[in-house]
Amino acid sequence: MTVTVDLAAGGAPGGRLTRLSRPLAGLSGWRRHAVAALCGVLLTAGLPPLYLVPLLVPAFAGLLWLLDGASRRRDAALIGWSFGFGHMLSGFYWVGIAFLVDAGRFGVLMPFAVAGMAAGLALFPALTVLAVAWTGWRGPARVAVLAGAWLLAEWLRAWVLTGLPWNLIGSVWSFSPEMLQLAAATGIWGLSLMTVLAGAAPAVLAETPRPRRAWVFVAAMLLLPAATWAGGTVRLAGAPELGSDAVAGVRLRLVQPRIDQKLKWQADLRRDHVEQQMRLSRGAGGGAITHVIWAETAVPFFLAHEPELRRVLAQAVPAGGLLLTGAPRSLTESGEFRLWNSLHALDERGEIVGTYDKHHLVPFGEYTPLRAILGLAKLTVGSTDFSPGRGLRTIELPGLPPVSPLICYEAIFPGQVIAPGARPEWLLNITNDAWFGTSSGPYQHFASARTRAVEEGLPLVRAANSGISAVVDGYGRIVGRLGLNEMGVLDAPLPRPLAGGTLYARIGNWFVLILTAGIVLFALILRRFTT
Repeated sequence: MTVTVDLAAGGAPGGRLTRLSRPLAGLSGWRRHAVAALCGVLLTAGLPPLYLVPLLVPAFAGLLWLLDGASRRRDAALIGWSFGFGHMLSGFYWVGIAFLVDAGRFGVLMPFAVAGMAAGLALFPALTVLAVAWTGWRGPARVAVLAGAWLLAEWLRAWVLTGLPWNLIGSVWSFSPEMLQLAAATGIWGLSLMTVLAGAAPAVLAETPRPRRAWVFVAAMLLLPAATWAGGTVRLAGAPELGSDAVAGVRLRLVQPRIDQKLKWQADLRRDHVEQQMRLSRGAGGGAITHVIWAETAVPFFLAHEPELRRVLAQAVPAGGLLLTGAPRSLTESGEFRLWNSLHALDERGEIVGTYDKHHLVPFGEYTPLRAILGLAKLTVGSTDFSPGRGLRTIELPGLPPVSPLICYEAIFPGQVIAPGARPEWLLNITNDAWFGTSSGPYQHFASARTRAVEEGLPLVRAANSGISAVVDGYGRIVGRLGLNEMGVLDAPLPRPLAGGTLYARIGNWFVLILTAGIVLFALILRRFTT
């Protein structure tokens, strides 16, 4: 719907009236919120695995046009919430698949959990739109305010209530190594800011009384992705040939067994699953393998308490090398049983020579917040909550450069993948995305982990139970990959880290403040010269 009104053209000679079109402003009631939710769904379509990036334009433009019909800030916040609900529901639908692994216990909770999660996360877009409405600005300045507020909302989402920086909008470019190069300077945050500016800019074509200036602004904002791509192309042109700059004497084998999550913890099948992974590990391949890597909880036993099992696993360890595998770890202290989600490194004697405990746990997946009040159980096997580890660590392992292990979604947190003061030379992400079946979740997870490699200038090795397993260099280029639901092994070299690291690795998430200051200044300039 389009509404045409008469507005005084700010700064026009003699106060001349100009006719100005305001699309969607006439919508009200449930229709307004339905269209807002639809715009949120369009935004999700730009994310992995679809990457329909052009749909970001109607998504953001539609959001801004809907605001023209909001007479109160409360109405604007509700529009933002509806937009966010559509976006989060379509972006996180796959979380519900985890509730069907044990459908008898948790299936009935699935719609409530997914809708409740979307409703809570929608508060961040609601706050974003409220900030836009609070300024009362229009035209290019309003676009800049939206971009800045969106950036701050994403940053808040990265740490509020332990944080969930999933599907940050800059990840719409994760299909392109050229576009990802900006993350080496600004992190994902710069990509997000640029994306909102470019996506929302065309909205001004229907809301400004100065069409010539509007077209100039839109053209300038749409050039931002082009400039980003050009800069990334130049940076990659100076990079070593893909796969050529590798650590001498190291060749990795990533094992992807594709074990069904419904069968993974069945008592009569657990040893069969381990034997399957051993067969894959010992199969013929290209070149001499020095280190074998299995996924999160690949060994469904308390490995530290199973010396006989460790001796069996030693048969899968290359001579002089290691097996790196996920497994639960337990300890009883003062009568209290404690449990960790861990990574163990086993040598050819079956001895554990290194251990890392996951520290950033998944709420309701690995522990239940407010368990005594809510009375809910976690989705994973067993009634005991996992305990958090001591934090990020850089681990020294025989025959390998120093590594920062990341278990499951620990890899999605920008600027939080390396222990302070102990810089590693590579990132190791083990995960089990089989919880989410054939959905967009594993693609989104891999895209986020891949971005961490570019941000830090470090290679990323990722072993997943059902995919996506991959080796990625410090430029975000894929050296080798096993697709979702493929069974097999990936043999690949370990790329070297980028010499000198990256600007973002040195500055970290302080870059959010730098970008925020820059966009505020930009908005003030636009307010002064385009109204």
